[in-house]
Amino acid sequence: MSLKSKLQEDLNNSMKARDELTTSVLRMAKAAVMKFEVSGKQKVEATDEDILKILKKELKQRKEAAEAFRKGEREDLAVLEEAEAKILEPYLPAQLSEEEIEAVLKTVIAETGAQGKQELGKVIGAAMGRLGGKAEGGIVSAIASRLLS
Repeated sequence: MSLKSKLQEDLNNSMKARDELTTSVLRMAKAAVMKFEVSGKQKVEATDEDILKILKKELKQRKEAAEAFRKGEREDLAVLEEAEAKILEPYLPAQLSEEEIEAVLKTVIAETGAQGKQELGKVIGAAMGRLGGKAEGGIVSAIASRLLS
């Protein structure tokens, strides 16, 4: 079953269950996918890879919004954003642990021969290609900086 079909099926199930929060989040996700499909010069069918990128972006927005609401002392809105993020997380691949990311980075550093922080971009670029979306860029960057210093 494609990711697009799974989103639609889960949306239908949440509407039948009258789960307003899940329904709202899945409608937003579906709308983002539809926007992607019609945003170019011609309509395209979103692949599972495209949908994963869209969902990652949506998840990142929720996390950033929750952080911003906390800074603004709006705990109620931060909790809502985190609840929405939890609904999106099962659609994404499992994230690697910091130890697993560090192992990949050590391999990349050895292969590229990177010596210092000036080569951080090269290391992160190669590592992100290997990690295939299973790690957040900020975490990869922080670990790579630590290893190269």
